Amino acid sequence: MSSIADSANIFQLAPIAMWVEDFSDVQTLFSQWRAEGVEDIRAYLMEDLTRVAACSQKIRVLDVNRRTLDLFGASDLDHLVDNLSKIFRDDMLESHINELTELWHGRTEFYSNTVNYTLHGRRLDIQLRGTVLPGYERSLERVLLTTEDVTAREDARRQEQANRQYAQAMFDHSPVSLWMQDFSAIKKLIDEARERGIEDFRVFMDVHPEFVQQCMSEIRVIDVNHATLDLFGAPDRNTLLRRLGDVFRDGMEKQFREQLVDLWHGNLFHQREVLNYALDGSERHLLLQFSVFPGYEHDWSLVQVALADITARKKAEAYLEYLGKHDVLTRLHNRAFFIEELNRLERKSLRPVSAIIIDLNGLKEANDQLGHDAGDALLRRIGEVLNGVISPPNCAARLGGDEFVLLMPGADQQAVATMIKTINELLKINNQFYSTAPLSVSVGVATSEEGELMETLIKRADLAMYEQKRAHYAKMDGTASPAEAAIDPAEPSEPGSKPAKQAI
Repeated sequence: MSSIADSANIFQLAPIAMWVEDFSDVQTLFSQWRAEGVEDIRAYLMEDLTRVAACSQKIRVLDVNRRTLDLFGASDLDHLVDNLSKIFRDDMLESHINELTELWHGRTEFYSNTVNYTLHGRRLDIQLRGTVLPGYERSLERVLLTTEDVTAREDARRQEQANRQYAQAMFDHSPVSLWMQDFSAIKKLIDEARERGIEDFRVFMDVHPEFVQQCMSEIRVIDVNHATLDLFGAPDRNTLLRRLGDVFRDGMEKQFREQLVDLWHGNLFHQREVLNYALDGSERHLLLQFSVFPGYEHDWSLVQVALADITARKKAEAYLEYLGKHDVLTRLHNRAFFIEELNRLERKSLRPVSAIIIDLNGLKEANDQLGHDAGDALLRRIGEVLNGVISPPNCAARLGGDEFVLLMPGADQQAVATMIKTINELLKINNQFYSTAPLSVSVGVATSEEGELMETLIKRADLAMYEQKRAHYAKMDGTASPAEAAIDPAEPSEPGSKPAKQAI
């Protein structure tokens, strides 16, 4: 009697909810279904969940312990049994199929995660374990079940899953290109270099460029988001990863070297502007932000690289820079660039330097008689001609109005004569296409003398141009002398040489 009393006390005082139930009527129902030809009990129950409910109704609760009453909010066994429909409902039925399937196949133990409800309606996550007591394997008259409340654990798991889904959604749908990468192999290479006694890391990479290439090859891409695929014009993740060589090329190695220098000095968060390429070959100017995730500082196995597309900004900056140095109408350099270039040449020792000053004849008349659109057309055409003859280190600029200049570093008088001839030929071709409005220019040239200032050089060329311009208008008025009218326009005027007084 003492052992029976002890067992009863253990049952009642157990810290986990325990049930003793009679499944014999369920066993009888199983026999009926077998006789009807049921073989796959799981499929049979899933086909109609009312069959599961029928099984549940045939289970008789014989006893429960105090922990069970407390867990479900029942005052006594009768109170609990009378309200079982409130405890076992909703998603309980589908999980109950697992237990019935185990018993159908003659197994004496089963385990499942299910959902119950307290009598007050609070949802409980339950870890259920069942054991058929010895001696009742055939009849199932005595089955011991424990229902452990794991709601707190499941809530934490669900919260963690929600947090993961939230973080993944933030990653996937971020408007900025995000890369998750593994830099652990790179850390090992850097640590090995440090252990070898390398002190000046930049010099080390200069001597061993293969080290940089090896580091680049060791980057492992873990994931990329949708914005990354859009940024680089990739249809999917696999295509992008397969064609990374098309994305990171040309000057990328130099940029990556600077990243390695930052990492060498322990800077695990840094940013810089980089140039990558989309899969169609177009440029992508990007602001790169690199950060080793907190908790991964020891091995760099989780790194985030964020790429903000600044291509539009860089194009705008380039255009503003272009506007600062170019004349929009003629697409030649402007006066500000010319002055800067003249000062640069003044500081350089390269000599001689030659200058060609060109003035467009008849611009005022075209503006007055035909309108400014006609005058602008003449300026655009002279810009086309000069852009067609110029190549570095020479440059051409519009000084303002109808006056232009060509600077030719290292060019002597013979080179200048060749340039004038080329300009003359292009003017003739241009005038063939615009025969109703031919271009006419006055030209003056000068080649620097020893010790001469650039400013003086330009003044000499300018004076030569004005001399030729006067000759042009004198000819137009019929006041030019026969000698002036016979000058070859291909021999431009320069002080110290025979002045050419006829315009091209």
